[in-house]
Amino acid sequence: MQSLDIEAINQQVYHDSAFVEQLNSETAKVIVGQKNMIERLMIGLLTKGHILLEGLPGLAKTLAIKTLSTAINAKFHRIQFTPDLLPADIIGTMVYNPGTTKFAVHKGPVFANFILADEINRAPAKVQSALLEAMQERQVTIGGETFKLEDPFLVLATQNPIEQEGTYPLPEAQTDRFMLKVKVGYPEKEEEREIMRRNLSDDGFGEINPIVQPADIIRARKSVQKIYMDEKIERYIIDIVFATRNPKEYGLANLAPLINYGGSPRASINLALAAKALAFLRRRGYVIPEDVRNICHDVMRHRIGLTYEAEAENKTQEDIINMVLNKVEVP
Repeated sequence: MQSLDIEAINQQVYHDSAFVEQLNSETAKVIVGQKNMIERLMIGLLTKGHILLEGLPGLAKTLAIKTLSTAINAKFHRIQFTPDLLPADIIGTMVYNPGTTKFAVHKGPVFANFILADEINRAPAKVQSALLEAMQERQVTIGGETFKLEDPFLVLATQNPIEQEGTYPLPEAQTDRFMLKVKVGYPEKEEEREIMRRNLSDDGFGEINPIVQPADIIRARKSVQKIYMDEKIERYIIDIVFATRNPKEYGLANLAPLINYGGSPRASINLALAAKALAFLRRRGYVIPEDVRNICHDVMRHRIGLTYEAEAENKTQEDIINMVLNKVEVP
């Protein structure tokens, strides 16, 4: 009976994920390479998760989310975070209208499907908290009145890893609210040559057509929830997270002095959700261990705290996750 159910889920997922290939080919008109980043953006969309993106300037972070929003026929707003930004600049405020002698609600840029919070660590804590509250509650209150945010709603916050002067780093408790932390690297040689050619040619980049509607994304989310996850995969996810909390129990005693704190329960939840979304993007109705391993670094890297000893030994979160994945038994 179970095999019949899985087959039915598989067929439904295959049908509901038909737009994925179209979306990939449409974004490829503008974005050269960066398939990993586009895939992670899609995972965020399909799971109501938000993404923290870390990469050097000029790696098409803004272009990627803008292109994706156009292809999905969604509303896009970019907010440049600066030290003088106020919470009202993001969520909105009450504005006095001399004509009616009344105050009217002026909604801020957070009212969109895609929000690019550019260099979020340049804004003070009060502004960061205002955005993170909107992310969590998916609603904002202006002048005593509550307004629901758009659906789908995805926040992509960027951080520049090289310039730390004049920044307000996100506290660990706040970074934990981001589903994924994605690191963006340089393109390959051939990819960069293609980028250079497109920028120098008269034709430039192709025009993006809206081929998916926000309603299609909301429908796809229901399919993602139905994707089958075996108990063995569930135990595998729990073991990975618990190995970062109690490494000695998993034969990783050498990691104990390096880890200050391990993944929170959000790590387990988001690892399961992201693995399901990845299976959906692969057009499968069930999760395999490779899905978990593929997305593990993005889910866990901002949820593991390192000790001074780890920093002295030049150990990173990536090293910790690799050691855990190599040790925990794969089902």
